[in-house]
Amino acid sequence: MNKFPSEAPSSWLPWLLVPIVAVLMFGLGRCVPELAAPPAEDDGHAHETSDEVWTCAMHPQVRQPDPGACPICGMDLIPLSDLGDGGSEQVQLSERAAVLARIETVAVERIATPGVDLRLLGRVEVDESRVRNVSAWIGGRVDKLYVRETGTVVRRGQPIATLYSPEVYAAHQDLLTATKSVAKLRNASDLARSSAEATLAAARQRLSLLGLSDAEIDRMAEAGAPRKSVSINATDGGTVMERLATQGQYVEAGAVLFRVADLSRLWVQLDAYESDLPALMEGQSVDIEAEALAGERFTGEVAFIAPMLDARRRVTRVRVEVDNEDGRLRPGMFVEAVVRGGAAVEAKQKPLVVPVTAPLFTGRRSLVYVELPATEPGGRPIYVPRVVELGPRMGELYPVVAGLAEGERVVVHGAFAIDADLQIRGGASMMTQTNQSEDQRELERVEPDPKLRGQLAAVMSAYLDMQVALADDDWHAAQAAGARLAEASQAVAPASDSAAAQAWAVIGPAIEKHANDAAQSQAIEGARGAFLHLSALSQQIVSVFGNPLAVPLRLAFCPMAGANQGAEWIQAGEVLANSYFGESMLSCGEFRSTIDPGQYLLAATGGLANVSSEGG
Repeated sequence: MNKFPSEAPSSWLPWLLVPIVAVLMFGLGRCVPELAAPPAEDDGHAHETSDEVWTCAMHPQVRQPDPGACPICGMDLIPLSDLGDGGSEQVQLSERAAVLARIETVAVERIATPGVDLRLLGRVEVDESRVRNVSAWIGGRVDKLYVRETGTVVRRGQPIATLYSPEVYAAHQDLLTATKSVAKLRNASDLARSSAEATLAAARQRLSLLGLSDAEIDRMAEAGAPRKSVSINATDGGTVMERLATQGQYVEAGAVLFRVADLSRLWVQLDAYESDLPALMEGQSVDIEAEALAGERFTGEVAFIAPMLDARRRVTRVRVEVDNEDGRLRPGMFVEAVVRGGAAVEAKQKPLVVPVTAPLFTGRRSLVYVELPATEPGGRPIYVPRVVELGPRMGELYPVVAGLAEGERVVVHGAFAIDADLQIRGGASMMTQTNQSEDQRELERVEPDPKLRGQLAAVMSAYLDMQVALADDDWHAAQAAGARLAEASQAVAPASDSAAAQAWAVIGPAIEKHANDAAQSQAIEGARGAFLHLSALSQQIVSVFGNPLAVPLRLAFCPMAGANQGAEWIQAGEVLANSYFGESMLSCGEFRSTIDPGQYLLAATGGLANVSSEGG
């Protein structure tokens, strides 16, 4: 108890001094003037850090104030300013952005028709064109069959049956009687002799009408007694596929007794699914192997592709013709066939191709990015989007039907990054460009006067010239037709402030633009790209103004054009001529409707309408 008062001041004193010192320091701070902070160095870096916006090349909706990884895909963010300059339809990446996007380009080139080997299953069948019927040339009873089994091989002229025919018996009796009469009356009067000769000629004519040859009739005239039966001979050699007659059976004239087939050449019917059809063409080489003939290989060519599809099995028949002189193949055998890619018939020029990584697909459209050279030495290249028309995929390549020229460079890696940049800037990226059908505007139908109809007829005639030229793979003729089409379009002059003038103000400039594109194209693919737009515009002409020509027009459709989405065109004549593929697939497609002179095309439904000026 005596130590407590003496120890308390020494142990508590530090704790009492702490708040006293804090109060004093606060008071002194209020009294001393505030010291100015030293100015920060303006090296530009701090300004960049605070104002720079970072985005993702693949997901342009991502915007962050600091660098890092994209929260969606994990890619490194890039500065928005690094995406470079460019107009609404072009992109010019900075060096850093190009490296990050890993941009790679290749040149568009022409190569031999790309192809993919296709494996199909099928079976061996008889060549229908080599099947013959052996018929009874006269009615009667089948007395004897010399060929009783199917599968028997017969030669041409071989007797295969005999028929008892009362009609032949009676006619032969008349022939013998007439022959004897002529012999007896050889020294008689002219009247008697001529009468006997006329009777003989009539008897011979009767037998000839029954189907007997002159040589056979001569032999019958020398016979001692009338023949009771006649021989039926094989008209063609081959293998008996079917026996329809039975011994003792009565048959009429023309009745089929046997069916004989020549098996030295056979058909192999292959089953091809819908997805296989783009890779199949007539003339392709085919290697065939039969399970029953292990190690043996037969070759043939695709001779026919059936125009119809089996609705239940979803396959179509592909016919291959195969030589079978040694008889190794037999009808009914199951076979496996390999259809070699590429047609045996060479096209007039090799197709343009691009790698499968080049195009971007959005619905019905195919889009590639084309690299344009820098506008100044040492500058950065420019990338522009280009809508293209592609053929069916062949392995790792797409054939280019329209839209590109040989030697142009297309982006094969990094196209999505370029498109994202264009999308950030609000340009015509693949997501913002409209399909061709969306570009077509609904216009009011017009009844043209004779002058306007003549001007429109010149436009349609030039378009049809281009259609024929492209179907013939004649690029220079297509260029010339494009020039004429542009001139004809400029010459169309509807009455001002009329419905026709309003409609032509929409159609005319577009026709002129694409016609000039065709005239100035660097390859036939460029002309076909312009023709794709001109075909849509020509349909608008016929929809709005009617068919201005004096001949019917046909609206045709190819399901394989437009990147297998289908495309239409207008042509004259009744033989389909595909302008999108030319000689390589000239007959691919179908006619959808016929537009007679003065008739209108209902663009929305593909139907037709006859509209007069009173009916609007």
